[in-house]
Amino acid sequence: MSSEFSTDLKGATHTATEFDTSSQHSKGFQSVPPPNGVRSKSQTTQEVRFLKEFPTVSAFVSRHIGPNEAEVEQMLEFLGIESLEALIDRTVPAAIRLKQPLQLGTGRSESELLQELKAIASRNQVFRSFIGMGYYNCITPPVIQRNILENPGWYTQYTPYQPEIAQGRLEALLNFQTMVMDLTGLEIANASLLDEGTAAAEAMAMSYGQYKGEATAFWVSQDCHPQTIDVIKTRAVPLGIEVIVGDHRTFEFDQPIFGVLLQYPASDGAVYEYAEFVDRAHATGALVTVAADLLSLTVLKPPGEFGADIAVGSTQRFGVPMGYGGPHAAYFATKEAYKRQLPGRLVGVSKDAAGRPALRLALQTREQHIRRDKATSNICTAQVLLAVMASMYAVYHGPEGLRHIADRIHALTLLLATGLKQQGYELGSAPFFDTLRVEVGDRQAEIWQRAIDRQINLRAIGTSAIGLSLDETTTEQDVLNLLEVFAGSDPSDQTNGISVLDQAIDHVLESPIPANLRRTTPYLTHPVFHRYRSETELLRYMYRLQSKDLSLTTAMIPLGSCTMKLNATAEMIPVTWEEFANLHPFAPLEQTQGYQILFQQLEQWLAEITGFDGISLQPNAGSQGEYTGLLAIRYYHQHRGEAHRNICLIPESAHGTNPASAVMAGMTVVPVACDKDGNIDIADLQSKAEKHRDHLAALMVTYPSTHGVFEEGILDICQIVHDHGGQVYMDGANMNAQVGLCRPADVGADVCHLNLHKTFCIPHGGGGPGMGPIGVKAHLIPFLPQHSVVKMPTELSASLPVGAVSSAPWGSSSILPISWMYIALMGTIGLTRATQVAILNANYIAKRLEGHYPVLYKGKQGLVAHECIIDLRQFKKSAGIEAEDVAKRLIDYGFHPPTMSWPVAGTIMVEPTESEAKSELDRFCEAMIAIRAEIREIEAGNADREHNLLKHAPHSAATLLQDHWDRPYSREQAAYPTTWTRDNKFWAAVDRIDNAYGDRNLVCSCLPMATYQ
Repeated sequence: MSSEFSTDLKGATHTATEFDTSSQHSKGFQSVPPPNGVRSKSQTTQEVRFLKEFPTVSAFVSRHIGPNEAEVEQMLEFLGIESLEALIDRTVPAAIRLKQPLQLGTGRSESELLQELKAIASRNQVFRSFIGMGYYNCITPPVIQRNILENPGWYTQYTPYQPEIAQGRLEALLNFQTMVMDLTGLEIANASLLDEGTAAAEAMAMSYGQYKGEATAFWVSQDCHPQTIDVIKTRAVPLGIEVIVGDHRTFEFDQPIFGVLLQYPASDGAVYEYAEFVDRAHATGALVTVAADLLSLTVLKPPGEFGADIAVGSTQRFGVPMGYGGPHAAYFATKEAYKRQLPGRLVGVSKDAAGRPALRLALQTREQHIRRDKATSNICTAQVLLAVMASMYAVYHGPEGLRHIADRIHALTLLLATGLKQQGYELGSAPFFDTLRVEVGDRQAEIWQRAIDRQINLRAIGTSAIGLSLDETTTEQDVLNLLEVFAGSDPSDQTNGISVLDQAIDHVLESPIPANLRRTTPYLTHPVFHRYRSETELLRYMYRLQSKDLSLTTAMIPLGSCTMKLNATAEMIPVTWEEFANLHPFAPLEQTQGYQILFQQLEQWLAEITGFDGISLQPNAGSQGEYTGLLAIRYYHQHRGEAHRNICLIPESAHGTNPASAVMAGMTVVPVACDKDGNIDIADLQSKAEKHRDHLAALMVTYPSTHGVFEEGILDICQIVHDHGGQVYMDGANMNAQVGLCRPADVGADVCHLNLHKTFCIPHGGGGPGMGPIGVKAHLIPFLPQHSVVKMPTELSASLPVGAVSSAPWGSSSILPISWMYIALMGTIGLTRATQVAILNANYIAKRLEGHYPVLYKGKQGLVAHECIIDLRQFKKSAGIEAEDVAKRLIDYGFHPPTMSWPVAGTIMVEPTESEAKSELDRFCEAMIAIRAEIREIEAGNADREHNLLKHAPHSAATLLQDHWDRPYSREQAAYPTTWTRDNKFWAAVDRIDNAYGDRNLVCSCLPMATYQ
């Protein structure tokens, strides 16, 4: 049995041919073959040559890639280019092109791979888990599983930056915020964060920013979950924060601190009265954060009522499977006074142009692309899909249902506690809710093994105690089995256990929770938490919300830098398999061999695709990948005795998370100019590198560039940084233009994060989940993140260990099968073909539109990469039209607008991906051309500059159906600008939303139902 809270990765039994976790991050990954067996370079080269002559691709590849062969030929002919290979030769610099195909084998069929993955999944053993530590078995109501988690109408939505076509999802998130505010007793909550550990770290950073004194120490209760303490420590070091871990019962505040973190209930189950401690903390000027179990708050006094300034935690047990660690929606609630420091996204209530209530993301000036290195957080995503699930769980059960679940768990815990006491075991002295600490002395190993024999997982606390956490799925039979484990009964003999259980039932005590710790205030009082008790009503409510949101089920979502491509059904199916969904992240590794095989195969494939020597799957968002990569660079410099290297060069065009992540990693940002063509100004880079050569830590570069171009000078750029002692971090946001054509490591990058939710087909889920693993060269492998609960490979650094960056050791593990399926389905040829067609589609759009709109940046041969920037700035002067007007008018045509005013203000950035057929590309181009004609009408004076189709877009059905119509254009022009909008119209739920009003009158909880009438 493992030592306290830890499992040795090398202790799992396996054969080298299956997986070898001890060499998991080593160069080569020779222990795992490609998805269909090892293939020689000559074999793969022959396949490529054969397919050039007979361009037939596998069935799945042709389903994933939108344009068929005839359409590819038509688009190439339109561009005046003879072949895809010639297109790539003219687009991607020859110096960085792959000299041989990727070694990934050929793609296979969906049914074949689902069978193979099922066999891998069967290597996981799903034991009954009583480990707790913030992760619990729960019941996902089937109506929520089928109609949200497994529904592409919910999981293929994009982040709700265009609120007029995201009202359904925003309402579900508003319900989430209301739920969190009610249960925590605090005044404002965000629309979710990544996990409990990183949410606690965000609370530490916010407390640090708010503190007005000189303190640099953050106090953390020893009773917090160990993985939370681990993440806190990782985040604190680069910021110069000292973390003090101690006992709140003995801490005397004898040194200045800016904040404290408490766990409620404690990790071992104890429910403490914190009010007096909170008062003492406040007296020193410190902010108090409470990491609270949300379900327990239906029974326990909420943190806001005993003085907490911030509450954080996970909503996992609200119907979201454990998934071996994620994804789950964390929550973050605080006081109204701190609303502008709140990390993440906040849904607020505003009004539309007709005065109707409408929802939007509030306070968007906090977004990193605006605040850049002044941002207080690098979080640019949430866990929207999971937050929606948790909110619907609360809507379905309501306050009475949640309280019933909590009371039942508590009652079973009381029953178990009574039985254990009758057996002579000593329990913790404090009150408890659902978790018990059992003192077992030298019997820990014996009891642990008896539990394993019954396929039960317990938690070891130190060397002489065991933790037990009950949950929604626990039954009386489970209590009986646990009592048998502690009584020492043979598994085949339940007599002793039944006797103890019967006595416990007869002598069960009253709840040990004293009156001063019990909840007395109401919660979830809004009608939305009372109206949908039957499955029929909930189903209709969810579909009403879904109908207000544009997803990939409706139309192309051509967002630059976001890669909204097909999320194939076959890739999604394994996510809800029990073997992947119901494992506790801290289960013994010998029970998770299926996951270990999947991890190593996926790591091997990603290493082959990127050229890197090691991969870490722990970062559970792109922003976390950025941060993790920069930490690896930071610790590498320290290991070499160059801790003074702290300058991070970042192009002015970079995504705003780049400078925010650099600051979080303890670096100082120095911007690098871009030239007139949008490329990095190499002369300026050379000057800055020379100026800071003694302190240069890193360059952060996006490739292809944020402007959608393969920069010819990328090799020189990387060499300049290396010559001056720095490392190159590559932002992998645009990896969809590289796969199979070039590799970040070959270009010169030392580390690169990968957005699996972009390039590798994990769906965006309305703004989350995501995954941001990193690849690194060999010299950075020792500085990949470790974990305090699950010991990572031994070749990682012992002298400068990097702690956890996510609560779970492999991040959001349960969505990794999606990327595994995608890579295995596509194979070498399919992946390469996808990249080629993504570049073809972007160039086709750019060419079709260039006679109507300027395309802002192109490469040396007049081509773009996988996305293009359409310049709209001239229309502000000629017609009073801005980028927002064009974006909103596109909604009337049935499209989600492209990325707006980034990276260049007044432009839109279009990325069609490889999944869109030529017919859809043409439909989008025709919409853009028609909008250009509408702008010409304004320019010619035939349409009013203030009251026109674009300024009033989008047009909701409610507005078009009103009796009075006084606009200088017809209803038909507004609603049905094309024939296809007549055939299949997607209606914006509201008219254009007043953003400024929403910020001036911030409301972030549910309004009375009468408001929506």
